[in-house]
Amino acid sequence: MSQKVAVLGTGKIGEALLSGMLRGGWPAADLLVTARRADRAEELRARYGVTPVTNAEAAKTADTLILTVKPQDMGALLDELAPHVPADRLVISGAAGITTASLEERLIAGVPVVRVMTNTPALVDEAMSVISAGSHATADHLAHAEEIFGSVGKTLRVPESQQDACTALSGSGPAYFFYLVEAMTDAGILLGLPRDKAHDLIVQSAIGAATMLRDSGEHPVKLRENVTSPAGTTISAIRELENHGVRAALIAALEAARDRSRELAAGTKD
Repeated sequence: MSQKVAVLGTGKIGEALLSGMLRGGWPAADLLVTARRADRAEELRARYGVTPVTNAEAAKTADTLILTVKPQDMGALLDELAPHVPADRLVISGAAGITTASLEERLIAGVPVVRVMTNTPALVDEAMSVISAGSHATADHLAHAEEIFGSVGKTLRVPESQQDACTALSGSGPAYFFYLVEAMTDAGILLGLPRDKAHDLIVQSAIGAATMLRDSGEHPVKLRENVTSPAGTTISAIRELENHGVRAALIAALEAARDRSRELAAGTKD
């Protein structure tokens, strides 16, 4: 934790990571931030006691650079950083679809790059962060990335070839659950419940179900069967979900998310 870490492009995820690191024991004096707007940089200084710098200053000063900008902004950031990043810096990218190879091509030879796909539950320290090494990254670099992202949730190492699939499942995953809760809330209203009561019922059910999945060690099929009585209410609902192709729609949706991640890697914007 004695090394300096810079979070570049400190939006919501970057700020969540920053606050998690501080809670995890990183000294504020060792944390640098960059932001597009001066007022945003000063807000981060006032809130966390960290030091705002320019992107070039971060590259020259920090031992680890965490790039938290959107994929479409990565090219401009790399153009700004590349002349200032020496070979002994660790570069961690959190941009969906951007490969370590493409980052390495834009930096001087030998710079270690680690790719991380995290998700928005980082805001509540329940993130799932998936970590892959570039061609120059060592086990120590991966461990350092795990230490950083472990401050806001769980981490998992995967080969980079699996990153697009992980983006589809966990990077975008929270949105699928929010979408499902939205639909279930509408159903609750249709069934005669006030919106706030429907919301509370669904959210607590989701929390309970997720905790059982995490802690019971049971397969989700087994847990579902435990709720599904013969000729009961649950099996009637499951039948309708199957009749409407919900399982197939989910599979197709995740394939679409994976494909879009690949398109981003190839530089496709539309």
